[in-house]
Amino acid sequence: MGDLATAFPADDTSVSHFSTLLSGELVRPSDPSYDRHRRVWNGSIDRRPALIARCAGAADVIESVRFAREHQLLTAVRGGGHSFPGLSVCDDGLVIDLGMMKDIRVDPERRTVRVQAGALLGELDRATQPFGLAVPAGIVTHTGVAGLTLGGGIGWIMRKYGLTIDQLLSVDVVTADGESVTASDDVNTDLFWGVRGGGGNFGIVTEFEFRLNPLGPYVMAGPVFWPIEQATRVLRFYRDWIAECPDEVMTIAVLRRAPDLPAVPPEWVGRHLIGIAACYAGPVDDGAAALAPLKAFGAPILDLCVPKPYVDHQATFDPSFRPGCWYYVRSCDVAGLNDDVIEITAEFGRRIGSSVSSLALWQLGGAVARVGDDETAFNGRGAGHSFNINGNAETAAGFEAEREWARAFWTALAPYHTSVYVNFLMEEGEARVEQAYGSAKYRRLKALKRTYDPGNLFRLNQNIRPD
Repeated sequence: MGDLATAFPADDTSVSHFSTLLSGELVRPSDPSYDRHRRVWNGSIDRRPALIARCAGAADVIESVRFAREHQLLTAVRGGGHSFPGLSVCDDGLVIDLGMMKDIRVDPERRTVRVQAGALLGELDRATQPFGLAVPAGIVTHTGVAGLTLGGGIGWIMRKYGLTIDQLLSVDVVTADGESVTASDDVNTDLFWGVRGGGGNFGIVTEFEFRLNPLGPYVMAGPVFWPIEQATRVLRFYRDWIAECPDEVMTIAVLRRAPDLPAVPPEWVGRHLIGIAACYAGPVDDGAAALAPLKAFGAPILDLCVPKPYVDHQATFDPSFRPGCWYYVRSCDVAGLNDDVIEITAEFGRRIGSSVSSLALWQLGGAVARVGDDETAFNGRGAGHSFNINGNAETAAGFEAEREWARAFWTALAPYHTSVYVNFLMEEGEARVEQAYGSAKYRRLKALKRTYDPGNLFRLNQNIRPD
C-alpha cells in the first residue's frame, strides 16, 4: 500500500460530524484561535493545516486517526511542537494536537509516574520533584515529553540513570487503524521495542508510564564560562577531566556569544565564550567535590555552577531556545574528542554570528552505554559525544548565513561522524534516517512499520517507510 493522499477531500458535513465526536476542540482556518494553534516552536516553519483537532483524551485521538484514515488526510501529530524541522504541523491536512492532554499522576511509593502525551518537561519535573524523584529528560522545559521520549531522550541525568526510554515501563498507543493498545515488556513487545527510539512511526502514544529515580530537589549544577580564545585549552582539559568523572557527572560543552541576561557582566554581552555546563545527579556536597576541578580550571569569567533546585537548572537553557526564533540544526555523534575535533570546534566557535546560534556538545557514556544495543530501537549508545550545531536567528534576517555556518561546521567534522541522534535531524532524507538507526535496526523497524502502519499514515516524522 502506498502513502495516503495529501489533499483535503473531506466535505463540510463530515467535518461537522467529526467535530461533534470530539470532547476537545476542532479548529478551522476561519476560527480566531487558528493562527495561535497552528504555530510551532520553530519560527521558520509557517504551515497552514486544514484542521487542528485539539484532543482532550485518548478517545479524541482515536476519532482523529479514524477520520484521517477514512479521508486519506496528510496527518501531523503535535505533542510539544518542538520538532526542529516542524514535523508537528502540515499544510492542508489534519494536525492531531495532544497539547490539552497534560495529566500527570505520580506514585511515590512505587516510584512511577504516568504522563499524558501533551505534557512538557517542566510540567513533569514540577510534578515529580516535590517527592525528590525525576525522569531523565531533556534540557529545555518547554520541550514535549512525547517527542523527546520517542526519539530516545537525552538529558542532564542520563549518565546516571540512562536515556528517557530506559525508564519507560509501558505506553498506550493509538495505532493507524484507530485502535488503542498497550505495549510493555510483557505485551506487544515488538511495538514496545520500536517506540523506544523509533519516533512516532508506529502510532500515537497517548500515555507513558515511567520509572522514577531519586534526585534533588537540590543539585550542584550550572555552567562555567571562559573567553573563546581559551577554547582549545578548555576542551583539552575537559576531555581529560571527564575521562575520570563518575556517572553522576553529566556535562555539555557550549560555544556561543554571551546573551544579554542579568547573570552576564555587561562588558561580556555579545562576546564569544566557551562554557562547560554540568549537573551532578547526587548529593550536593558530593557534587561540589566532583565539579571542583572544573570550577578551578584557568580563570573563568563567569561561574554559575552552584547548588540550586533541579527544576531551576532544567530551565537554564530556556532563554536560549525561545519559541518563535528561527532554528536550524546539524548533528552528528563522534567517538571522542581528539585534537583535530577540538581544533575544528574551537575554530567554528569563533565564527558564530547570531546571538542565538550555538554549539551544544553533549557528553554521552555512563548508564546510556550500559544498556544492550539490541534492547531498544535507539542507536548510538557507544558514542562518546553528540554535536548539536544550532545555526539560528531571531528572525529571517541573517538566517541563511547561520545555516551555512552550521552546515560548514558539520561538514568539517565529517571524517569523525559515527551515528546521529534522530531527534537532532532536520528533513534530511531516508539515508540519514537509516544512518540514525544503523542498517540492521532500520530493516527491523521497516518490518515493524509494515505491521502497524502499512499505509504510512504516520509519516510526518523521521519517517521509516514500510516498503
